Amino acid sequence: MARRLPTVLRIVLWPAGAAALLLGVSYGYVELEGASRLRTLATAPHAPVAIVFGAGLIRDGEPGNLLKRRLDTGIALYRAHKVDGLLLSGNSERHHDEVRAMRRYVLAQGVPEKDLLGDEEGLSTFDSCLRAREVYGIHEATLVTQRFHLPRALYMARSLGMDVTGVAADPNADVWASFSARELLARPLAVIDVLMNSPSR
Repeated sequence: MARRLPTVLRIVLWPAGAAALLLGVSYGYVELEGASRLRTLATAPHAPVAIVFGAGLIRDGEPGNLLKRRLDTGIALYRAHKVDGLLLSGNSERHHDEVRAMRRYVLAQGVPEKDLLGDEEGLSTFDSCLRAREVYGIHEATLVTQRFHLPRALYMARSLGMDVTGVAADPNADVWASFSARELLARPLAVIDVLMNSPSR
């Protein structure tokens, strides 16, 4: 006859198992929600704007590698006439002004000022999506970020009633692997964020 687990151990294992199940379900749900909306540069439909999410700066205040790839992808979409303009969304603090650095980089690549918007209060993925809709009146867009981040961004934007597709700035598997652990927690938190904070459409 199989021995039953001690009561204390069962008390610990059941909540842990339930939490792991919820994390897994939330993670998979966000992935599936976003997967059907992923596009390449060639297959991306036309949209009024590409939302380029901030990703941090290096010591000299210039965009880091992740952010450069996002900006380069946004610029490529613009040059291919897939979008009419770019919304650069990020954190803008006194010593860490992502949007200023993003704007400087994009202007240097020949994108005209008139086709740029800058959101200095895009403090999180959800904030960037919400402000794109509420502040800038954007209801249709192409989202630009890395592959590991795109499903979460797409899920959040769609939860706000936005018609969005996503183009990965770097679909490289090595980049995905290095950030996948963070997404294990970030995606379930995204579901909670949406449930608690999404305004009525």
